[in-house]
Amino acid sequence: MKILITDPIHEEAIKILKELGDVVVATDLSREELLKEIEDTDILVVRSGTKVDRELIERGKRLKIIGRAGVGVDNIDVEAATERGIIVVNAPDASSISVAELTIGLMLAAARNIVQANNSVKRGEWNRKKFKGIELYGKTLGVVGLGRIGQQVVKRAKAFGMNIIAYDPYVSKEFAESLGVKLVDDLNKLCELSDVITLHVPLTPKTKNMIGEEQIKRMKEGAIIVNCARGGLIDEKALYEALKNKKIRAAALDVFEEEPPKNNPLLELENLICTPHLGASTEEAQRAAGTIVAEQIKKIVNGELAENIVNMPNLPAEVLGKIKPYMVLAELLGNIVMQVLDGSVKRVEVIYYGNLSKENTDLINRALLKGLLSPILLAGVNLVNAPILAKNRGIEFIESKSTDTRYGNAIKVVAEANGKSFSLVGSISNNKPIILEIEGYEVNFIPESVVLIIRHIDKPGMIGKVGTILGEYGINIAEMQVGRKEPGGDSVMLIKLDHNVPEEVLKKIKEIENIKDAVVVKL
Repeated sequence: MKILITDPIHEEAIKILKELGDVVVATDLSREELLKEIEDTDILVVRSGTKVDRELIERGKRLKIIGRAGVGVDNIDVEAATERGIIVVNAPDASSISVAELTIGLMLAAARNIVQANNSVKRGEWNRKKFKGIELYGKTLGVVGLGRIGQQVVKRAKAFGMNIIAYDPYVSKEFAESLGVKLVDDLNKLCELSDVITLHVPLTPKTKNMIGEEQIKRMKEGAIIVNCARGGLIDEKALYEALKNKKIRAAALDVFEEEPPKNNPLLELENLICTPHLGASTEEAQRAAGTIVAEQIKKIVNGELAENIVNMPNLPAEVLGKIKPYMVLAELLGNIVMQVLDGSVKRVEVIYYGNLSKENTDLINRALLKGLLSPILLAGVNLVNAPILAKNRGIEFIESKSTDTRYGNAIKVVAEANGKSFSLVGSISNNKPIILEIEGYEVNFIPESVVLIIRHIDKPGMIGKVGTILGEYGINIAEMQVGRKEPGGDSVMLIKLDHNVPEEVLKKIKEIENIKDAVVVKL
């Protein structure tokens, strides 16, 4: 396995990656050299310097994982990677504390004129009156964005005795209150109430210039604004006018719309403090960025589910732990369904029961689709691209949730193909997937190895006839179970076998009187 590293990362991260394969560190490749090098690369690790665009991704025929040793993935075409089934991982927690600490540092510097006073003393001056500042204690801090970094800022600002409000349309009032924060439902309102404003959101079309002329007009006289998130969140022209006219007290920026800033009039203002995008520039953050992404890659290579996959839902560890067994179950159910319907499924419905109906089921859905497609696609289907592949094959996918408690925590799959339908209900028992119902017949069956599914009329001697044929061909029965609704009616027989069933044996079984159909499922 070839692992290509094209931007500098911490030595500890390289050490972890060397356990997985042959590591090639090449941080000064030209574009042409990179396009050549990627052709036989299995794993690519970058920071912000390498542009991983569609052309590069499509050239990487063996590429399976792209690791971003840092938070943002602006330099990676995630859509192109997803289409190819390439997993993209990052290290979102790596720099949270470092960025939060810089935010507090810039907040203090702006409140106490620390940078200006420092420069003045170094010029030989001693003008204490000129640099009179304000305390943070008792002031209202407006936090825009209560993600990882925003939460870390809140913790530190509380230690200063600040009153904290926040604007984040993606979190609940209860979550904000658990942090000791009052949530406001309007950004303009936050601007009106805050003495200090700090931004912690990504740059998107919606957040571009979210702090503009209108928001600045609403700010308190003497307010301070801090941005350690992304350049472009603040309209720099409007900010320049507000600082120049002393509408607001100060601004502290670690990021600019253009980096490095060229001929930017903001740099001429004394009440602007700025740093060269230093948010993640600490020894600890750099080490964490590399080692976190290396550990994520290691998990994926070892067949485990990583927590920081960008092109899949990112769930808390405790939630992931709860749904993981049901992902295994869902993949198994999907696999069985597709084999029974002979690879022609056109519509599949999944119904969640019990507490599962309250969970985020996106990953379980992906696992189901992965299992569904695996029997008909020799390779290349995974949790990342399964929804896209299913859509491209014209498979209609429907999800619903039920409060019905008859199955407990369970998954029901109903699939249709060429006028035929098939249904299964499965759950988890003793940490193992178990079939509770097949085609409406109650069973209690652990699906493993090779399973023979027989639909038949419940007549005396049916089990013996099937067993005799299997025995004649040296096929051992490990377990057998029959599901029926009434004696003498339609039934289903599930037989777990130690060996595969040759086509001629299956043909003989189908010829037995009162057997309607028989299919072999390999798990």
